[in-house]
Amino acid sequence: MNNQDFDLDTVKHFFEHVYHDRGMVKWQGFYLSDHTAALNQQKQQLNEVYIKQPQQSLVVITQMLADAYQRQQPMTIQLKTVDQNNHHLPDITTLIHGYNANDIVIDADRFIPLQEIRNVADKKTEKL
Repeated sequence: MNNQDFDLDTVKHFFEHVYHDRGMVKWQGFYLSDHTAALNQQKQQLNEVYIKQPQQSLVVITQMLADAYQRQQPMTIQLKTVDQNNHHLPDITTLIHGYNANDIVIDADRFIPLQEIRNVADKKTEKL
């Protein structure tokens, strides 16, 4: 088509009445299986709801964590922190690498304040 055959009214009519944009459907072929798997995993994690465990006293929490530290036994920790939908975050299963009067150390360099812990349980005795 050259400039002499170019008619704006024809183009306008085509886009208004003939052409149908398929929206996002046209891009779905560009997703790789890795992308799709990652999106499905993210969706599953967002939809997962973690059960609110009972609030333990600070004395019970510190005794259990000190015992786990001495025995080098993994513990499951639920924090008081919730997301924007008021759902609890995933439990943390880890070894206790150290502690002081106000915090515990997990993952060798991550500190968690004792006041932020809702519940702790032995990894081997927690309910499935």
